[in-house]
Amino acid sequence: MSKIKEIIAREIKDSRGKPTVEVVVTTDPPSRKASDGQSKGEFVASCPSGASTGANEALELRDDDKWGVSKAIANVNEIIAPKLMGKDPSNQREIDDLMLALDGTENKSKLGANAILPVSMAICRAGAAAQKLPLYLHIAQLANYKPDAKSYKLPYPSFNILNGGAHVPIAKRSRILGGEATGTKSCLIMQEFMVVPMKKTFQENLVLGSAVFNKLTELLKETPGGVPEMGDEGGYAPQISTAQQALFMIKNAIGSHQDVKIALDCAASEFYRDGKYEPEEGRQLSRSQMVEFYQDLAARFPVISIEDPFAEEDWEGFRELKSQFSMTNSQVTIIGDDLTTTNVKRIKEAESKKACNGVIIKVNQIGTVSETVDAVKLAQSYGWKTFVSHRSGETMDTFIADLAVGIRADFIKSGSPAQPERMVKYNRLLEIEQDLTKR
Repeated sequence: MSKIKEIIAREIKDSRGKPTVEVVVTTDPPSRKASDGQSKGEFVASCPSGASTGANEALELRDDDKWGVSKAIANVNEIIAPKLMGKDPSNQREIDDLMLALDGTENKSKLGANAILPVSMAICRAGAAAQKLPLYLHIAQLANYKPDAKSYKLPYPSFNILNGGAHVPIAKRSRILGGEATGTKSCLIMQEFMVVPMKKTFQENLVLGSAVFNKLTELLKETPGGVPEMGDEGGYAPQISTAQQALFMIKNAIGSHQDVKIALDCAASEFYRDGKYEPEEGRQLSRSQMVEFYQDLAARFPVISIEDPFAEEDWEGFRELKSQFSMTNSQVTIIGDDLTTTNVKRIKEAESKKACNGVIIKVNQIGTVSETVDAVKLAQSYGWKTFVSHRSGETMDTFIADLAVGIRADFIKSGSPAQPERMVKYNRLLEIEQDLTKR
């Protein structure tokens, strides 16, 4: 039996240059090398960080300066680590439950989700090695799926190729977040415009997604402003201000590819003020007008999903939009993110209120692997589509790639096929696809 010998937390920087927590778990006796490249006997995991976050997410503990993570690191090294020494890393739920008990709060405000999560993820890697399983099949076991490689498929990738909202370069961001004008031209207020290739294999989808992204780059070169800056998630942040402009641009980049669809992440909480929505600069809409706004976009463009179309407590907006699409037999999935926050209680409420039929899964929204699996299983029991997601502040950790396959997610979103912290997730999925063909 493998046992936890040492747990050490340290600071690293995420893709936005912001401090985050990395954890190294050492086991004794050393386990064999993990399938995702972890060193023998040492299992590493790191915590991402979001820019657009829901009010009901587990707390990311920061220092008094709102920047550093020394408190979270101390909580791992001084509180969590001593309690986990000698534990069997195969017992994921036991260890996660122990950390939850140590924290003792509803939203992990004592220890911090950014302290608990990287420990949970590193333990999961150690548990997979102890079980002599690839990480994705170990996660499948945790979800009570049979570790039968033949029953697994790769999720469809959602490539974020145009960025807006809280993901645009900081110089453009202040107006969207309620600050003063910066002198830059208008930018998109809606947060993410994604392309979703839907071919048979993940490799084909990655090639096609890259081709669409490259075509978009060529189209932008021909515009007066040229190729714009990239946003946090590797998509371009063009000097345009309407969703329609963005969608026409993407439609042109897609060209004749009928098997490429479009997904939207509106992050509507970011543009909701005083009972009104402002999805485009200077355009204030009521809830019912927003329903019509989304219906119009879905009618004119190949949109297959709309994430967070309303503010995180506007349950009626979600319900009305889902109802309207259902009545027209539309295949558009209404997705909760800030609404549901990978939280079982919120997912149950969303189902009871008929608010959505899809859910974003972000491990740092809830804080442990076990709770993430519980949220996924509940959503799947309702027949919802599941979308595993990265965060805008990412690391080189590839855990969510294995998670997406292990829980049989329908989709994964990890940014554009451009920046290294995004591409490592996609490359890991290629490795998993190859591994599955050998089993």
